[in-house]
Amino acid sequence: MITTPLCTLLGIEHPILNASMAGTATGELAAAVSAAGGFGMIGGTNPDGAPWLREQIRIARSLTARPFGVGFISSFPDTEELAPVALEEGVAAINHSFADPTPFVAPAHAAGVKIFVQVQTLAQAIRAARAGADVIIAQGGEAGGHAGALGTFALLPAVVDAVAPIPVVAAGGIADGRGLAAALLLGAQGAWMGTRFVTSHEWGGPSWEQEAVLAATSDDTVQTRLYDLIAERPFPPENPDRVLRNAFIARWHGRESEIPAHREALQAEVAAGNERADLSVAGISAGVSAGLIASARPAGEIVRAIVQE
Repeated sequence: MITTPLCTLLGIEHPILNASMAGTATGELAAAVSAAGGFGMIGGTNPDGAPWLREQIRIARSLTARPFGVGFISSFPDTEELAPVALEEGVAAINHSFADPTPFVAPAHAAGVKIFVQVQTLAQAIRAARAGADVIIAQGGEAGGHAGALGTFALLPAVVDAVAPIPVVAAGGIADGRGLAAALLLGAQGAWMGTRFVTSHEWGGPSWEQEAVLAATSDDTVQTRLYDLIAERPFPPENPDRVLRNAFIARWHGRESEIPAHREALQAEVAAGNERADLSVAGISAGVSAGLIASARPAGEIVRAIVQE
């Protein structure tokens, strides 16, 4: 069995965490990861607000007695409303991403809840450490969804050295036992995986997106701000979205300055593409590690297989 000080801190058996993917890392997924000995995370940022989050936390609690957490896209304005819900429901940890975590630390600690902070640069890691983070997630640009520009295995040891003795978890490009072993060798105390759990049976997104991720190779993703600009989503500009390549992205690459003049039509085009599951238009988040994943499996099996590997 692989154990690290992170396991002791969180009360878990295996140093594996699923990413808190917004709205699709459900209570069922978090519970399955936790029940298998990892640390499950619910993606708390969602279109249905506090009622959905409260429901997912209670679903997870009904399925496992083991600890789990909730993560937020903290640059979104609804985080101020949603974070207190997670505290009220007594989750074990809350993760904050893409914003200064400082305002959220004291209320969480007062409630006995640990704070994770996901960072994409060394400067952000130092800020998170000074703010009182209990765990720092060092996320490389290989990650699916929103990430930075630095590579995971270059950023990771720099963060480990800078914030010691705070535990650091590696994120971005990890989908199997080899990736976990490499992360541990570089000083991480665990691995945070998104794309690997997109292909779990418990993932809460549409099946056609999951099938597209399973069909992808490691060459099939690209970082872009196109969908953020169209939808006016409040992600920091330095954190583009890694998605599967498609014709829509190719058509608009380099034309981002034109988006405001066409935003309404583009929003309608993207919405229609999602409605008809059109892979040539829809923005499907996926990391470079998609090329390492052969099949969809139950989340618990994924955790156990990675530890065995």
